[in-house]
Amino acid sequence: MQSVVRRRRAVAAAGAVSAGLLVLSACDKPSPMSTITVGSSSVSSEATCYHEGDALTAEERSGCLKEEDIKSISVDPDETVRFGVDPKIADKGWTILMNGQPLTDSSTKTYRTIPGSVFFNAQYGAQGNSTLVSIMGGKQEAPTGLWSFRLKKDA
Repeated sequence: MQSVVRRRRAVAAAGAVSAGLLVLSACDKPSPMSTITVGSSSVSSEATCYHEGDALTAEERSGCLKEEDIKSISVDPDETVRFGVDPKIADKGWTILMNGQPLTDSSTKTYRTIPGSVFFNAQYGAQGNSTLVSIMGGKQEAPTGLWSFRLKKDA
């Protein structure tokens, strides 16, 4: 009697494992994450556009920067905005873009900080109380991914 129960459990376990592998094989591999932190609030996101090591075309890049469905975070101009990227992004270099234009030089660090006031300063290309900030992975001439966020002025 016990051998029948064991056999049923083994068959059930094998079926569950097979079903799990089937479901996983249908999923896309997630892109590396990037995070923006302001004070005690954070927002993380997978890439808006991402090619595993391959460069984005100019059209893809332009389309990604126009994406409307992106995460946002409130920023007090007196706070510091912290950018964090997955080591996979940092290894190939990354640049912070503001409204599609480079705001920083490329970095291979996983973490950078910028004063919040920069994102609402017309001198840096800001317009109004909302700014599109993107993390561009890879080199300027051959980016491999874009992670975009909307920073909303809070104060």
